[in-house]
Amino acid sequence: MKIKILIADDHHIVRRGLVFFLKTQKDIEVIGEAKNGQEAVEMTKTLKPDLVLMDLDMPIMDGIEATKQIKAVLPDMKIMILTSFSDQDHVIPAIEAGAAGYQLKDIEPDELVRTIKRMLSGENQLHPKATSHLLSHLTNKNRDSKSPTEDLTKRELEVLVEIAKGKSNKEIASSLFITEKTVKTHVSNVLAKLSLQDRTQAALFAVKHGIIEN
Repeated sequence: MKIKILIADDHHIVRRGLVFFLKTQKDIEVIGEAKNGQEAVEMTKTLKPDLVLMDLDMPIMDGIEATKQIKAVLPDMKIMILTSFSDQDHVIPAIEAGAAGYQLKDIEPDELVRTIKRMLSGENQLHPKATSHLLSHLTNKNRDSKSPTEDLTKRELEVLVEIAKGKSNKEIASSLFITEKTVKTHVSNVLAKLSLQDRTQAALFAVKHGIIEN
């Protein structure tokens, strides 16, 4: 089954370049192109792609607001930010809006395909610069508020630590000597108890609250 992708970018040349390259991939299908954030929201609701490649700086509605609106209606939608901005003023709001991936436009085409596939397998894909900004931002925040991790079981806390290390479900299962199915259950419980949307936010939560060191 092909991976269905929606591309949202106001630059025609960039958009067409992405379409041209992705069409060379036998297991990927571009099902829509949006020229601004508003179109991206409307087309995502209608076409329901597997993943949205979202630019940030677009007219009418930017990528951050579009991401927020999409996640509000389709909370499980995978959104990867693909932009030229790597500063924390763009990175942090994008992740907080619900994006599970953040890559820069200078990414190698083949690497882009790999990150798309990894995202759809449940992993989060953040460019190193984006990760650096996020961890720096979160670890420098005041930690006066009490961590709600007391709601987690010992095993769930162990799974959270493994998530923060960037491990896949398979790798976590191997590390903790449990089945992948059990890992999935624990991951779901962790996200629900901590009111987090995805693994990226879980990893950032772990750093923010000192569960794992940066």
